[in-house]
Amino acid sequence: REHEVTLWSGMNGHGKSLALGQTCMGFIEQGQKVCIASMEMKPMVTLARICRQWTKDRKPDVEIIRMFHETTRTHLWLYDQQGTVNAERMLAVMRYCAQEKGIRHFVLDSLMKCGLGTDDYTAQRDFVDGLCAICRDTGLSIHLVAHMRKGENERTAPGKFDVKGAGEITDLVDNLVIVWRNLRKDDKPDTPSSDPDAYMRVAKQRHHSWEGSFSFWFD
Repeated sequence: REHEVTLWSGMNGHGKSLALGQTCMGFIEQGQKVCIASMEMKPMVTLARICRQWTKDRKPDVEIIRMFHETTRTHLWLYDQQGTVNAERMLAVMRYCAQEKGIRHFVLDSLMKCGLGTDDYTAQRDFVDGLCAICRDTGLSIHLVAHMRKGENERTAPGKFDVKGAGEITDLVDNLVIVWRNLRKDDKPDTPSSDPDAYMRVAKQRHHSWEGSFSFWFD
């Protein structure tokens, strides 16, 4: 929804960026403009992955790839920088995208790449508060990726209190989505195929009472 910050969280390798890429293609199919700022992945890799998701083909041919680029040409922007970015610059980029380019969804992957100290909880809180202000002012919908704290194991589904960083982060955002891969299925090859490969849990919705999980299977 417009004017809202959604926090996407999960353990390393559990598919939060993968799920977000597919979600972005859904927005584009609905005619909404999207900008992806992934400081952990090169733009060509991002494009290759969401192209496979859009075509539903692991190795799409050249003509299909051209069709993908024609579909995304006017609706997908990529912020091309890897490594750490200045937090104030990132906020400015978001405002520019919303006000000058008419972008409706901005994906920031991830919080740990915004030059904020891992133990500087005040700076983390102020940055997320800045994201909320941009959403209120411009109508932009921001999707922020944040990692989970390392727990005892990855076989137990995490909750909202496991999000890494300042506790105020989950308090400030409007929505919290947790992506968790069902590694217990990997442990038991004879597990029925009907058992989900992953779960996506809506752990918070400020303006709606519903919370719950969706099941997913990898293709």
